Amino acid sequence: MSTADIKKNAQDKMGKSLETLRADLAKVRTGRAHVGILDHVMVDYYGNPTPINQVANLTLVDARTIGVAPFEKKMGAAIEKAIRDSDLGLNPASQGDMIRVPTPPLNEERRKEMVKLCKGEGEDAKVAVRNIRRDANEGLKKLVKDKAISEDDERRAVDEIQKLTDKFIADIDKTVAEKEKEVLTV
Repeated sequence: MSTADIKKNAQDKMGKSLETLRADLAKVRTGRAHVGILDHVMVDYYGNPTPINQVANLTLVDARTIGVAPFEKKMGAAIEKAIRDSDLGLNPASQGDMIRVPTPPLNEERRKEMVKLCKGEGEDAKVAVRNIRRDANEGLKKLVKDKAISEDDERRAVDEIQKLTDKFIADIDKTVAEKEKEVLTV
């Protein structure tokens, strides 16, 4: 393994951490409806817990309502129960074959809780990036110990990895700030 391999590996892993953060923040409710908030809802499908998007078609009816159309008519009650029992605080209503899921507007206290949640997700992502930096630096130390690279090469590589870390942490801060602004916008 060379310094280039270690840097490339670290960059790939840091990129994945940032993508994971973005995916996690997409699930945070902002008061507007989006089908992503139902991603982790599991429906009892013939005794097996199944993601809701595998048993129903999810669409946006309007800015505050999600439409859930079950693939099988008899699954409507199970889907409704799964949404109601989830920790999202949503109250679905059946309308013929379609289940309407209105998303209530967020009050100020709930918005502040969401901001705290966003900041916590951001901190977790920063910790992940710093752990990747630590692992990369340990890999570089091992190369020096094995006499595969010189100490000067190691120092240069450590500096480059630190710059990479700083860049990703700035990206994480920017992503969290954007989400906070979105959550706090009424």
